[in-house]
Parts: sequence; C-alpha cells; structure tokens
Amino acid sequence: MNKVKALISGVALSVAMATSALAAGVEINASSTGLAMQGYDPVAYFTDGAPTKGSYKITTVFNDATYRFASEEHKAAFEKNPEAYLPAYGGYCAFGTAMGFKFDGDPNHWKIVDNTLYLNLSADIQERWEGDIPGFVQNANVNWEDIADKTPAELQAQ
Repeated sequence: MNKVKALISGVALSVAMATSALAAGVEINASSTGLAMQGYDPVAYFTDGAPTKGSYKITTVFNDATYRFASEEHKAAFEKNPEAYLPAYGGYCAFGTAMGFKFDGDPNHWKIVDNTLYLNLSADIQERWEGDIPGFVQNANVNWEDIADKTPAELQAQ
C-alpha cells in the first residue's frame, strides 16, 4: 500500500511541477510565472483608453494566466466576460502573428479595433500594422489557427 501511495504522490508531484513550469499555455504570451500582459490591466484599455499597470493585490487567473487589475471594478468586469477584454492572439504582437510568428506584444503599443484589443511589438511595428489593419488582421486570424499551439521558438526555426 505504501508503494502505491508513494507512486501516486510522485505522479501528482510531477504533474504539479509540469503544470507550474508551463504556467499559461503557449497560446498565451505570459511570463514564466504565468503573468499575462506584463501586469497591465486589460480592462483599462477599454474604460480608460490607456495602458495601466495592474496591482499585484488585484488579480484573477484565466486559462492558467494571471491578469492584474487597477481596480476591483475592472477585475469584476473581466471575470464577468474575459473574452471582451483579452488581447487578440493571446497578447502576442498582431503584426508578428500576421507574418506567422509570435513576438511579444508590448502593452504600450496597442489599438482597439472593432472592440478587440491588439498589441504590437514596438512603435515602428505598430505603425506598419496600422498601414493595413484589415489585411493584417485577416492574415493574423488565418495564421493563428496554425500557430496558436506552437512556441515562438518553433516558429522561428521553420
């Protein structure tokens, strides 16, 4: 009986370690600890029209990623309807996704288009993306189907 308990405990520990090591899945741009959007409040873009750092004291976990909020009201709004506030492509760069890659989305380079939050890697990349938003969104939507479950490194090795 003790051997069975030891085996079950070992398996449970392995699963827990694997789960925490992955934190959020590869479809979400999150830190190794699972923090999404570099700690920025996803709701603030829609309510305040500006990137706003969230508080480590006001958080929620969605799809194994941790989101921070500037207020309890923002947290409540997110928990009521997360999909309304989540950035497109898991928070990866919208332009990069249109090109078939996963680059970090910088919360300071953003735009809301048709009630969807898009992040981009940098100011110059955002400027290029804004040159043909509908075309890049269409390409990114198609590419996302193929790349969502791949790591950024896998995509760059192709």
